Amino acid sequence: MRVTHLITRLILGGAQENTVASVLGLHEIPGLQVELISGPTHGLEGSLENAFSSLPGLLTVTPHLIRPLHPWHDALALRDLTRLLRERAPDIVHTHSGKAGILGRIAARRAGVPLIIHTIHGPSFGSFQGPLANALFTAAERHAARCTTHFVSVSNAMTRQYLAAGVGRPDQFTRIFSGFPLEPFLQARNDPDVRSRLGLAPDEFVLGVIARLTALKGHDDLFAVAPRLVQRCPKIRFLLVGDGDLRERFEQQADATGFRERFVFTGLVPPSQIPQLAGVMDALIHLSAREGLARALAQALAAARPVIAYDADGAGEVCVDGETGFLVAPGDLDALVERVAKVAGDRELRQRLGQRGQELVRRCFPVERMVAALHELYARLAKERGLSSQ
Repeated sequence: MRVTHLITRLILGGAQENTVASVLGLHEIPGLQVELISGPTHGLEGSLENAFSSLPGLLTVTPHLIRPLHPWHDALALRDLTRLLRERAPDIVHTHSGKAGILGRIAARRAGVPLIIHTIHGPSFGSFQGPLANALFTAAERHAARCTTHFVSVSNAMTRQYLAAGVGRPDQFTRIFSGFPLEPFLQARNDPDVRSRLGLAPDEFVLGVIARLTALKGHDDLFAVAPRLVQRCPKIRFLLVGDGDLRERFEQQADATGFRERFVFTGLVPPSQIPQLAGVMDALIHLSAREGLARALAQALAAARPVIAYDADGAGEVCVDGETGFLVAPGDLDALVERVAKVAGDRELRQRLGQRGQELVRRCFPVERMVAALHELYARLAKERGLSSQ
């Protein structure tokens, strides 16, 4: 069986790491021929293209598949994808992300691909954008759904949102959590050398953020409550892991809080270094307004670190309120301060929440489980269509 994955770009990010892990894992299964087509990757957000450096031919970069809306490039990308898929004649096309998800599914239908699957890593429509953009993306998703055999949702929340928007049917959706290699996180520890290198004292409470420094990731709310958190938790430090186009503005906001020395910006960090950074955190905070189910939440819990998150999209499926961390209504800054202060002031609570979270992640997030679930889905859909799964 030949499977072609499509994604818009391979920056450092949850959807991209999920896609790379899926492709590399499926590539190891006998009987599957797997490849990935991506648009070009460049900029401050890093690149995962080197994951394929030892596997020539597995990755194809097509130049016109770019993230911003651009009628000319989009038309050329659709042409190029249709041509590539006709030439390669895969049994399954599996798309990821917004632009590649729309254009890729239309191209797959034009190329006569029998099975077309799309993973919903996060909503492409919703209240986080203006009415015109929301209407445009909702219409595009409804149109692409007519070309879609099946949807993979990284959370049940994504399934509910898409069905409520008139995208797809209930029997077309399967939830598969975004797995990752657990062992480095299970072994993560509060390494004094790493703390020292970051300028963090042994007795300080480190509140971590793992997210690109871009819009909608919630950094503004963190800066807004920082002075109150310092007042409530005098030993608090903020560890911001990631980079992005808004870094300069966020550094200025950190200055504006009057507590610039409390913030540590790591800059761009490769995925291999995330476990050691999670290890020196005492808790993770995630305030994103738009995220299917943030891998950062599961990664922190795998390191037995409790999480505080906005109750948005799929966060509640891993941040179980009072069990693995605390959920806060988006924008409720008073509650946010109270929950962080509660976690910061109670070491036993942190340990209990972290241990329960680690147990949940052990069950649900192994990368091997994700790859096996995808393979099982492919085989089932192929059988239903009368295709060979070999």
